[in-house]
Amino acid sequence: MNSRAPQLVLVRHGETEWSRSSQHTGRTDLPLLEEGRQMAEQLHAPLSAWRFAAVWTSPLSRALETCVLAGYGDVAQKRDDLMEFDYGDYEGRTGADIRTTRPGWTLWADGVPNGETLEEVGARVDRVIAAARALQDDVLVFSHGHLLRILAARWLGLPPDGGRLFHLGTASISVLGSEAGGRQPVLVSWNDTTHLKG
Repeated sequence: MNSRAPQLVLVRHGETEWSRSSQHTGRTDLPLLEEGRQMAEQLHAPLSAWRFAAVWTSPLSRALETCVLAGYGDVAQKRDDLMEFDYGDYEGRTGADIRTTRPGWTLWADGVPNGETLEEVGARVDRVIAAARALQDDVLVFSHGHLLRILAARWLGLPPDGGRLFHLGTASISVLGSEAGGRQPVLVSWNDTTHLKG
């Protein structure tokens, strides 16, 4: 019998060409680089510390492939709510490039033209959080950088733009939980990449 509160374990996908170059990668379905595949395989050992009641993944190939290579492909359920932020006209562009025409631009303060709003992404992650809490057991999620940062903010009761406070590397593991008999959501660990070699 597990005496601690259920945990939501978050995994960002392994490295892609655009995550390496800091290009905004929303719905463009890029595969993992070979290094990203190796990162995904290295997730298996640390994740084996849990027994998950459910495993959910974004249907985009970089997250799904990370899930499969980490050893959870046979039990994972695809969830559209876990897809990355739709960056609209800023898809494929870097922040530095965007700021050449919009000085001072940030996703968190200024949003994107013809894409999703922070509130729309917040509504998606709220549905994921509600489903995870309803299971009252550990859940594993494979998804994307900005989506997972907003999910962490919402778990903690922050507005979606609170995601700006949480840096997240590729193939990282983060853990959300609760204290005070499950009444107080907490950040258990964040952006753990100690399992990555080389």
